[in-house]
Amino acid sequence: MGKSKDVQSLPYSYAALPDGPGSVGTPSPRPWKKLVFGVFCGFLIVASLVAFQCHEASSSNDNPHSPDDSTLPETSTKAVPSSKWRPVSRGVSAGVSEKSNKRLFGSSVRESFPWNNSMLSWQRTAFHFQPEKNWMNDPNGPMYYKGWYHFFYQYNPYGAIWGNVIVWGHAVSKDLIHWLHLPLAMVNDQWYDSRGVWTGSATILPDGQVIMLYTGSTNQSVQVQNLAYPADPSDPLLIEWVKHPGNPVIFPPPGIGVRDFRDPTTAWLTSEGKWRFSIGSKVNKTGITLVYDTMDFKTFERVEGVMNAVPGTGMWECVDFYPVSTKSDNGLDTSENGADVRHVVKVSLDEDRHDYYAIGSYDEKKVKFVADDSKNDVGIGLRYDYGIFYASKTFYDQRTQRRVLWGWIFESDSEVADIAKGWASVQSIPRTVVFDRKTGSNLLQWPVEEVDKLRLRSKEFKDMRAEPGSVVPLDIEAATQLDIVAEFEINKEAFEKAAPSNSSYVCSTSGGARQRGALGPFGLLVLADADLSEYTPVYFYVTKGRDGNLKTSFCSDQIQSSVANDVHKHIYGSFVPVLKDEKLSVRILLDHSIVESFAQGGRTVVTSRVYPTRAIYGAARLFLFNNATDATVTASVNVWQMNSAFIRPYHPDQSI
Repeated sequence: MGKSKDVQSLPYSYAALPDGPGSVGTPSPRPWKKLVFGVFCGFLIVASLVAFQCHEASSSNDNPHSPDDSTLPETSTKAVPSSKWRPVSRGVSAGVSEKSNKRLFGSSVRESFPWNNSMLSWQRTAFHFQPEKNWMNDPNGPMYYKGWYHFFYQYNPYGAIWGNVIVWGHAVSKDLIHWLHLPLAMVNDQWYDSRGVWTGSATILPDGQVIMLYTGSTNQSVQVQNLAYPADPSDPLLIEWVKHPGNPVIFPPPGIGVRDFRDPTTAWLTSEGKWRFSIGSKVNKTGITLVYDTMDFKTFERVEGVMNAVPGTGMWECVDFYPVSTKSDNGLDTSENGADVRHVVKVSLDEDRHDYYAIGSYDEKKVKFVADDSKNDVGIGLRYDYGIFYASKTFYDQRTQRRVLWGWIFESDSEVADIAKGWASVQSIPRTVVFDRKTGSNLLQWPVEEVDKLRLRSKEFKDMRAEPGSVVPLDIEAATQLDIVAEFEINKEAFEKAAPSNSSYVCSTSGGARQRGALGPFGLLVLADADLSEYTPVYFYVTKGRDGNLKTSFCSDQIQSSVANDVHKHIYGSFVPVLKDEKLSVRILLDHSIVESFAQGGRTVVTSRVYPTRAIYGAARLFLFNNATDATVTASVNVWQMNSAFIRPYHPDQSI
């Protein structure tokens, strides 16, 4: 444990946060030149190979020791020349949600930033799961089996963009942190999945048998449900899989669009001995969950009606359904039910690429789910994560009796840059999920305890006083792989002095960390350079209502995160419940281009992708800031350097 830093010796800067050069500009459009485009693409193929080879030499995932970000790599070869590019839609025409960043950038022609290999290599994470190369999206079929955690995922083996060749990647781990890449589990080699082996879920039967239900996109782009099994159930690594000879086992029912029927859940056992699971769909603009029963996973019966439906939410992808205990922090097997159990329905909304959940009651006989709070029903209320986090899936970890959540963290830069670096997307750090027994109205998410084993040296800053308008440097050795835990208190005089108001604070529209108020914003600046030309604030903003009650927002501001003009810069966040006598608290997992932030023990979570050009390697800094006009903030901050995870290919001859 490092010594506390003497507050009096820290320099202060009594000025509002600088605007910096990081605002997003929109270049004037020009006609697309086919010839130039063809030459440019050829250059990108070569550039991507150069970028990937450079990355392979410096990838932090292959470093089992302390991260060393003290110096920049010597190479400075340009991997992405400055040129025009236009976002392209991917996925929608094939019958899934938008998989490119056209939703973020629109359709206008844009200028690409001249990224070099040093910048692109730095973006690759050190302890988040990702393949060695190429595109990845949804988590699939996570489970614990014969001593190993298994993780499957949507994968394009041929490039760093989403494509019609989508198969299942596969990796295994003993601890959810260090991973071995296995051979592809399932490929698109049958007519019923020739256009994509899409998302699915694992069910482990009482006798240990593993059933994998997944969606396939047929040779005519019809979404059908299929079964697969381990070829050798005695193999703990489950390397080989066999598809059921009777596939497909379920076709879209009457009244359901052939491209609106996907992503079966893990099955749960009913009191009648039937296995039940749900599939996402829609009718017009109403999102729905269809339900099916089976006794043997060979013949299936559709249950009449729907388990739940919410008008105006559109297509429900990647539906998840599971119980949570109201009396214990232990997770529950998916089949659990009873007096001390609430149920969670989670959906991924096709139209906005966010994951929403609702807590409520499940009536087994009526096959109905009813949200406890109709204002927070599925798709219109609570979210797992208020940043970049989609297509999530949970599983019950029977080894530790916990429910574990995975989520896809997609890119928010340009496809041009992704092709150059040779990869796109990562997975979140696995999170435990429990019912918040203090509020009774939301879930708590927290990084699995195994991530703590990556902690190395720490430094503690106690009772640091930040006056209004101050930016305080935190003297740490490196600032790109960190686990940060911080608590904040505002002086009582500021609360009493603050004028009541009916106005509300909304992270995405209220001006970010540069917009000053009496009681906020205040928090931490991560991935900042010394001159604050680039920085990413993670902060709280407190307002006082007419009734005298305080309301707290928790936000992550990307507006000044990069001087690059071809990355999406947004302010993410939401309201966070703060109970009486609770200090404001946050935990931040910082891993190169990913910032995962957990407020108030995980009541509100915000994940950001950040692409700095200057605040990288040894130039990255960490600051405490208080941009409030009246409040004085006292903060205690503990910072751990984080080790890199072992994430590498499995070789049959190696010892495991």
